[in-house]
Amino acid sequence: QVQLVESGGGLVQTGDSLRLSCAASGRTFSGYFMGWFRQAPGKEREFVGCIDWSSFSTYYADSLRGRFTISRDNAKNMVYLQMNSLKPEDTAVYYCAAGAYGLGSRMNDYTYWGQGTQVTVSS
Repeated sequence: QVQLVESGGGLVQTGDSLRLSCAASGRTFSGYFMGWFRQAPGKEREFVGCIDWSSFSTYYADSLRGRFTISRDNAKNMVYLQMNSLKPEDTAVYYCAAGAYGLGSRMNDYTYWGQGTQVTVSS
């Protein structure tokens, strides 16, 4: 089992930056690839990006590449989502997730999920 707890969400203004954190506990964290997803009100959960266990490879949704950056610190069992130039359409609940296989953009690629943290971007 891997337990994931997101933090760092909040209310920001258009153009602001925000860094979300995800703390992992349980089984060996470094063996998992980690992903971020988000879900806006009334919409399906969508892929944001992911990072492999070594931090060598990252993969992002095309629409977010360049504004969002994922990193991880295996020594601290943490993964981060740096979000820059935020827009109102970035408003969503953001979830981190852990998967045991290769980098993936589908929800089914991930086994463990956090409870999410709310990000609200005002215009």
